[in-house]
Amino acid sequence: MPPLILDLDSSVGRLPASTRVMMRGWHDRLRFACSTRQLRAFGAHVSTLFPASHGTVFYGSGDFHHLSLPLIERATSEAPKPVRVLVFDNHPDNMRFPFGVHCGSWVSRVAALRAVTRVDVIGITSGDIGRFHAWENRLWPLYQGRVRYWSIGVDIAWSRRVGLHRAFKSFGSAETLMAALLDDLARDTAPVYLSIDKDVLDPQEAQTNWDQGCLSVAQLQAAITAVRGRLIGSDVNGEISIPGYPQRWKRMLAAVDDQPAPDPSSLLAMQRQQHAVNLALCKAFDS
Repeated sequence: MPPLILDLDSSVGRLPASTRVMMRGWHDRLRFACSTRQLRAFGAHVSTLFPASHGTVFYGSGDFHHLSLPLIERATSEAPKPVRVLVFDNHPDNMRFPFGVHCGSWVSRVAALRAVTRVDVIGITSGDIGRFHAWENRLWPLYQGRVRYWSIGVDIAWSRRVGLHRAFKSFGSAETLMAALLDDLARDTAPVYLSIDKDVLDPQEAQTNWDQGCLSVAQLQAAITAVRGRLIGSDVNGEISIPGYPQRWKRMLAAVDDQPAPDPSSLLAMQRQQHAVNLALCKAFDS
């Protein structure tokens, strides 16, 4: 089905047969973080704008990844069976955040949805799941078996010491991770919602606003192929755009997260590279 573009930051290029919904008025409220009330308001508003049928939702920078929450809520509410959520991301997005919902704190909320059996966060190379940041992770969904991390090259020995070894799957390379994931998906029959943050990609594949992982576009395409017949919904983010936070507290948090703004002189070239990735992903979803 044709892609749906929620245009929040002017970063998503033209995609074949797509529908574009202009939402730039929401940019400042939602980017990086927002209140729970604002996220609910966004979900209610955007549901009135959706076409009767649509394919993958593209919605801009990974700073908006928390917008997957209302998209997943909407998709799973209509699912005939419990749903497994696959999140490709270089970060766990399961961190503590006491001020509402952050682009790195939404996964535990998805895991709490009644229709969701488990959230698998795949491709993590970030130190966010290492021992120095262990306390920042929301551990209860991991203990419950409702969140699982698939990581590459991260020291996660601490997870075994606290009884979380079953929630952590560690690999030495992208190739071994993908082989295990594809085998796992081949043995599963549950409906799937798929969310892709392109910061999971090697920077040579596409540049994003965040520190990046080591997967390839071809590996994402292989995952899409593996679940295509079971997909109930999907979204893609991780575009490159220049943040313009009007709120001082957001600027401070972005600085703490070491999120440098892209060089404006290189922005167009990076967005062209991103666009090529989007076209390749669209082809995989449509095949």
